[in-house]
Amino acid sequence: MALPTTRGDARACACGACAMCASARGAAGATRARRREAVVAGAARAANANASAAATPFVWKGANLVPLAASVGVGLVVNFIVPRPEAVVPQAWALLSIFLSTICGLVLGPLPVGAWAFVGLTTAVVTKTLSFQAAFGAMTNDVIWLIVLAFFFARGFVRTGLGDRVATMFVRALGKSTLGLSYGLTISEALLAPAMPSTTARAGGVYLPIITSLAKQAGSEPGPTSRKLGAFLVQTQLQSSGHSSAMCMTAAAQNLLSLKLAASLGIIVASPWITWFKAACVPAIIGLLVTPLLVYKLYPPEVQSTPDAPAEAAAKLKELGPLSQDELMVVATMSITVFMWIFQPFGIAPVVAAMFGMSLQLISGVISWAECLNEKGAWDTLLWFAVLIGMSGQLNALGFIDYLSTTVAGALTAANLAWPQVMLLLHGCYFSIHYLFASQTAQVAALSTAFMAMMMAAGAPPILVGLTMAFHTNLFGGITHYASGQSACYFGAGFVELKDYFRIGAICGVANVLIWLVFGGLWWKVIGLY
Repeated sequence: MALPTTRGDARACACGACAMCASARGAAGATRARRREAVVAGAARAANANASAAATPFVWKGANLVPLAASVGVGLVVNFIVPRPEAVVPQAWALLSIFLSTICGLVLGPLPVGAWAFVGLTTAVVTKTLSFQAAFGAMTNDVIWLIVLAFFFARGFVRTGLGDRVATMFVRALGKSTLGLSYGLTISEALLAPAMPSTTARAGGVYLPIITSLAKQAGSEPGPTSRKLGAFLVQTQLQSSGHSSAMCMTAAAQNLLSLKLAASLGIIVASPWITWFKAACVPAIIGLLVTPLLVYKLYPPEVQSTPDAPAEAAAKLKELGPLSQDELMVVATMSITVFMWIFQPFGIAPVVAAMFGMSLQLISGVISWAECLNEKGAWDTLLWFAVLIGMSGQLNALGFIDYLSTTVAGALTAANLAWPQVMLLLHGCYFSIHYLFASQTAQVAALSTAFMAMMMAAGAPPILVGLTMAFHTNLFGGITHYASGQSACYFGAGFVELKDYFRIGAICGVANVLIWLVFGGLWWKVIGLY
């Protein structure tokens, strides 16, 4: 018998009769059996996969088709069916169709806002309506970057807990009654707003957690017990936030955008922060005093006394202890930033002041670059704001805005309307149109330029036009559950039913406009805006 030359090499033996050969034949047979089983199993899996694929129908995972068709259809109808006025150049008309399709998509939502804006931008470039440089030119817009930086500043307030601390201090001071509690929260937001320029961040990062905690302590939770306290506090804070955001130029992102668009029409506001505050302080303070009381009458809470709230706030402040290192750095850096916003030393522009303040926070470790990168809302805003501002600016450059304002102003003049009547009519339209928008800033970018141009064409004072349009955009942020980021945030908490949201939103929205119209109008006359 020949022995195997290597361990395990059964093929080296050819006798066929020894135990080793028998063992080798058995092993080979077992191997062949396993291979046959593997082949059969594989064939079975493939058959099952094919059967499953055949049984599963094709599922569309892309854009919502009905809103997609409606949004694209608007652009196609305008571009190919609606006659183009001779005074409008073909490029402007094509851009208008893309712009309107983009706006419809922002309202109807076939895709997320940033994605749809990118589709609109791509369409403008592919059709050669805009060059690549013109399409992306607004990415360098200083207001857009100021808005992005506002998201980062808000993150610092939330992460360090400074915003929570400030609000809790006002609860300790004014929180013995439900109405006093609402005033404490409202006043604290008005003080935070100039240095925390994002109404949505203030709502979601500071006030909603506090309101939820206070409501829970009073036995008020979303559902049957929401009317005890939580629903009232949510609505008071939401409706009052419009006045907080309108009082200071840096209190909301849309304020800065409004001034930028006004400047594109030649409306230059000297010393903008001080001029804004001077014009807005009286109607804003009146609004902050009236709104909690109005909501209290419209939507009274079942719990009207909160005697334990100040003590609980004091205990929370004691637990928080003295200001932490990070909180002190936020106070220091934001104090420097706000000082530069207000007084503009050496002619430093607001966006440069914000860059300087954010650089200090990054260097001091108040906020990390990773946290900035994770602020998806900031980068999403950078894209879609830039798209809307770029298209709006190009429509103005191509002469369409001038054509529109002149045409409408001529029709209003033919109707023998003076400029105050024109302003009232257009402001009323601007308010009503917001029921179609899910973003204050989107409406500013889409419509503000045209409305301001029409008002000026009717003879209205430019500075009055620019400021009132900027103020107005803040006043309808609570008329629906989708009217603004902060409204969606508060609605998502589940304390307020949808029917109450629309009812209170409509009443408070009209009340906001009347406060600014009556008291603001008188004050603006006193300070010489008209």
